Amino acid sequence: MSALVILLPPRPRTDAAAALPAEYGWVFSADGRQVTRSGQAPAALLPRAGETTLLLADVDVSWQHATLPKAPPARRRAALGAVLEEQLLEDDEALHLALDGAAGSGKPGWIAVVQRQRLAAVLADLQRSGVAVDRVAPSSWPQDEATLHFLPGDDEGHAPLLVHSHGGGVACLRLSGTLARQRLASLERTALACSAHPAAVAEAERWLGAGVEVLADAERALRALGSAWNLRQFEFAPRHRGLQALREALQRLRRERAWRPLRWGLAALLLVQFAGLEAWAWKLRHDLHERQRAQVQLLQQTHPQVRVVLDAPLQMQRETERLREAAGQPGAADLETMLGAAAAAWPEGQGPVQALRFEPGRLVLGTVAWTAAQQQQFALAVRAAGYRAQAEGAQLVLALEDAR
Repeated sequence: MSALVILLPPRPRTDAAAALPAEYGWVFSADGRQVTRSGQAPAALLPRAGETTLLLADVDVSWQHATLPKAPPARRRAALGAVLEEQLLEDDEALHLALDGAAGSGKPGWIAVVQRQRLAAVLADLQRSGVAVDRVAPSSWPQDEATLHFLPGDDEGHAPLLVHSHGGGVACLRLSGTLARQRLASLERTALACSAHPAAVAEAERWLGAGVEVLADAERALRALGSAWNLRQFEFAPRHRGLQALREALQRLRRERAWRPLRWGLAALLLVQFAGLEAWAWKLRHDLHERQRAQVQLLQQTHPQVRVVLDAPLQMQRETERLREAAGQPGAADLETMLGAAAAAWPEGQGPVQALRFEPGRLVLGTVAWTAAQQQQFALAVRAAGYRAQAEGAQLVLALEDAR
């Protein structure tokens, strides 16, 4: 499925209600795995894809770990705010919260925290431009496989940014301070997957003393699609119905790791079914070919004078008719045979036929008034001999069953 990732730049910290971007960075992938093209465009000119994801910057999402409250769906958002009341630095009304879909009520899990006003404004702007956002995803998230990624400094003069994702959360640290140095000194780097933006590779290698994977924003955006996180929850949940809801469920099935064994099982089942259908089709084609070859052999053995075989059954019928005519024997379409069939089926008590008209394969009998039961009985009797009878006014028309 094609995928479009819209890259939302970090929110300026000096203005919580900053103006919307004039242009959005975007990455388009025809298969959801490799970058097809990328660029910058206003919302109305963004490409269209099978799935559209709005990707938030690392610094715009904070992560809190807490025991998820036991509450009905309608009150779950309010319950989350109460649980995190002492941990949040802003008012609850100014924040948007999203739950870890893998954790159930009453169990510990991660909660993503985002500034609500800007996210609402961006989603509304994209919707006005005809862009349907299926998913809001973070650039980094808590995960068991620890990673380090270096981002270049920004236009405001800030130092390069270190993003450390691990099982205990996500840390975003500027390289200008001592916290980043302390963090790097405490890490076991052999177990880390280290990468850097092309503009931050030199700085990353200086800090780490080793090479790193070069990972541009476009490639990193596609990797973010592999997470199970979708921050479109609660007030931002899409109002999908019918086929759209099914499409969203299929997308979750395709993305989430927990469903990987089922995906492999379905793929294996489809392959087995396809192989079975192919084998069955091959057997049917083989059987048909064998029957056609047997018909050709029978025709050539019975009538060796036939050199070219185009339609074996039709040619066999014609040659048999020629032999019958040469022997002077009546056929099913001849007058003598058709009169015999009509005489054998003639209803008891009825007088002889008043008039008849014949042409090969068709005999018209002028009869007196017969009852419907007699006509039906006559038709059933001649059908056994290979004919069909049909009443046309005061006449009965007798014809070969396969005649058109």
